[in-house]
Amino acid sequence: MTVRAPGQRRVAAPWVRTRLRTAPGAAAALALLVAVTAFLAAALPLAVDRYDDAGLRRALDTAGPERTTVSLFASVTDLAAESEGWDGLEAALRPEALRDSHATLLASAGRSLPLDPEQSSHGVRTTEELVVPDPGLSRPDALPPRFSLVAQNGLADHARLRAGRLPEAPGTVTAATRTVEAAVSTETARKLRIEVGSVLHVPGLRDTPLAVRVTGVVDPLAPREAYWSADPLLRSPRLETIPDDPQRSQYWVGALLLAPGAAPAMLGTPGFPERYWRLAPAASGLHGHDLPRLTSAVASLASGPLLRQARTATSPATESDTALDDVLAEHARLRSAIGPLVAVAVFGTGTVAAVVLLMAGGLAADRRRAELALLRARGGSLRGVAGRLLGETAVVAVPAAGLGLAAALLTVGGTRPSHAVAAAAAVALLACAALPLRAVAAHRAVRVHAPREDVASVRPSRRRTVAELTLLALAVGAVVALRTRGVSDGPEGAEGSGTAGAPGVSGASGDHLVALAPVLVGMIAALVLVRLYPLPLRGLARPAGRLRGVVGPLSLARAGRASGSAVLPLLALLTALTTAAFGGSVLSGVADTRDRAAVLAVGADARVTSPQALPSGLADRVRRVPGVREVTPVGITHYAQPLDGRTTLQLAGVDPAGYAALARHTDLGPFGRDALRATGASGSDALPALASPAVADHYGTRPFAVRLDDGALVTVRIVLVRERTPAVAGQEFLVVDRSGLPAGAARPTSLLVTGDHPDAAELRRVAGSGTQVRVRAEELAGHADSPLRSGAERVYTAAVAAGAGYAVLALLLTLLRAAPERAALLARLRTMGLTRAQGRRLLVLESLPQALLAAVGGILTAWAAIRLLSPGIDLTALALAASSSPAGRATLRTDPVSLLVPALAVVALTVGIAAAQAWWTGRRGSVRELRAGDAR
Repeated sequence: MTVRAPGQRRVAAPWVRTRLRTAPGAAAALALLVAVTAFLAAALPLAVDRYDDAGLRRALDTAGPERTTVSLFASVTDLAAESEGWDGLEAALRPEALRDSHATLLASAGRSLPLDPEQSSHGVRTTEELVVPDPGLSRPDALPPRFSLVAQNGLADHARLRAGRLPEAPGTVTAATRTVEAAVSTETARKLRIEVGSVLHVPGLRDTPLAVRVTGVVDPLAPREAYWSADPLLRSPRLETIPDDPQRSQYWVGALLLAPGAAPAMLGTPGFPERYWRLAPAASGLHGHDLPRLTSAVASLASGPLLRQARTATSPATESDTALDDVLAEHARLRSAIGPLVAVAVFGTGTVAAVVLLMAGGLAADRRRAELALLRARGGSLRGVAGRLLGETAVVAVPAAGLGLAAALLTVGGTRPSHAVAAAAAVALLACAALPLRAVAAHRAVRVHAPREDVASVRPSRRRTVAELTLLALAVGAVVALRTRGVSDGPEGAEGSGTAGAPGVSGASGDHLVALAPVLVGMIAALVLVRLYPLPLRGLARPAGRLRGVVGPLSLARAGRASGSAVLPLLALLTALTTAAFGGSVLSGVADTRDRAAVLAVGADARVTSPQALPSGLADRVRRVPGVREVTPVGITHYAQPLDGRTTLQLAGVDPAGYAALARHTDLGPFGRDALRATGASGSDALPALASPAVADHYGTRPFAVRLDDGALVTVRIVLVRERTPAVAGQEFLVVDRSGLPAGAARPTSLLVTGDHPDAAELRRVAGSGTQVRVRAEELAGHADSPLRSGAERVYTAAVAAGAGYAVLALLLTLLRAAPERAALLARLRTMGLTRAQGRRLLVLESLPQALLAAVGGILTAWAAIRLLSPGIDLTALALAASSSPAGRATLRTDPVSLLVPALAVVALTVGIAAAQAWWTGRRGSVRELRAGDAR
């Protein structure tokens, strides 16, 4: 007995420190769980922003500066109305006036539309092409070239001098000036045969032409950037055809780069000069989440407040022209189609992760049930107990969440950390609240002994029934919405979707209910299975009692006495299995669609084509290329003409046996190897033909004549009808035995190659110039060569993998919850004579009912979810680079591997854990498990 001296203060042990010292392993496990979950939650919005930004920049890069640059221009006609005489016109074209207005335009866009000052430009140009008849210039069809005069700022900063010097404008240039200096690009000089010192005479308003002396040839420093590519004519001349000319005569069109100070001289030409300002977006400053703001800014600059500001700074008649709004709209459509699919996986994985956090709190509450019951019996209030539990959990969870957030910010990075902080904070809040809420729910009333809570005795309350019916109504509504309008609202909802949808999931439709549809289906299945689970157990209890041995009846009775709070573990497993099967089916559908599109585009594993007949020995050389297994020669006549006057069609001459094998290999209209074999001499009988449905509907099975490109006639008779065939594409085609064709038409123009990964570089080298080589693997890679698509696939795959990991963790927590009781049971039974083998069978058989319930329920739930939701899901945008493809619409189909493998893994893992637990318990002995007073 301890005697306390008078006046001695009582020292109370700190609650949090005591609990952490008592169970350091549990605290470390919780910290690890929270840290990993917070890392995944914080990394999601950062990763989505990352691939969304990359996708937007790729869209702008693919479109090119010619489409993405915003051009403002004011014509000379409007200048004449504003200015007073020639002096006013000349002053408006001088570099000082343009420079000031350009600076105002750059500042007016602000943060809404980030601009690149280095690539933005301004100047004066002629809008009409001016004919230059000087001898010595290139004339493809004896037509003189035409030039545009361009006086653009910053030539010295964006070009490297190849020869001569840069043009200058000495003195004051006016409309009456008859001699100016200019530079040309290297490509313009080479193609139009211009040299330093050449003098080009541009027509003038009167009889005297404007003499343009070429003083330098320049190389663009960044030819693909906006300065040179907003108007590609500055760096590259182009060939144009005279309209309505039967001979299709061509002439060159180029640009002469004048000094900015020489711009007023354009007033003395019939070129109708205009001032222009080109505003180039800064790709590094554009972000996918800013898409609505970018779209609004571009619209304002095209016809809105920003255009009014531009007119104030330049001219009241200034107009705007850009295709940037179309580029942003295309990106928004792709984004709105991909985002909701990612949201489905994110919501599924998020649900499983939340359930695991709640299960971890429930496990801690169950392990400390006696301790908390004692606290309540000794007068502890619910608020006090919950506060202490919240404090001890927060000490572990909050730093762990902060560590996970820091790891996500360091490894993934991003421009919007606020979303990552919010996600990590949500994880920390749920982890902190799980244990106190579970303890409050379990210890509302002070009890000495807890009632039975197994599935065979617990009866659902009315509140639970109402909650389940509410969830059922939500699930039905979500499924109906998804089937009727799909996972995306379409392009109309894309522009404002930057902040809607799942946290960090850009492009989502904003309808969380639709994205939660698979989760709700899994939730309903879990509630239904928990209600139905006791029925077969009760039905099997009596027959099992008649069996010999104790393992079978005891395991069944133990399974019936499992915890009644099995909804959370079953919900985690069903949601994870549904998400895994759904995600696996999505990824499998994307891969199948891409492969099918690549096959339809190429017709084989590789294809060598030429406008003319291929060399006779090329097929043998191609066969020797690494990776090539077989080569099928095909002679294609692209404009075969049936004699009845029908429009032209494509006729392919093939070797029937080899082509039939190719059709079977590609699964493009397979047929028998002898179905197209010609039976008679060349031209004597009608050739058996494979036709498209359109041709077959028109001609039927009667013989008809077809005129080939060389004028020869061949008679064919349709014997097979196929929608697709490897050699040719389109709606109207014929395929015949080339041995029955004239010699000219029988010569191959294409080689269809089959094999395992043919060497594309070697194929191109062997094929030589004048041929086109297309490889199926390259076509396949082209569909995935998009940061938005590839990034979405990676996030989707990671979400499914994380969901599977959390499902395994949920299974481990479920078995860990029952581990002490099972260990005590085995110890007691071993004292009664139960062998180790019987103990292993007991634990395995006890675990099997719930594992089989989860596996079978997961398979059925995933199958039902996919079948119910597939009509509203279109995978085309995620799978293919083009909005339309010969492969057609990519629909969601059930993938058997994704359906069965996760479910079987659940059963195998459950059996393995139960067997391992029995083995470990057998090694530890029975003394520790049978200590008196040990609550089990």
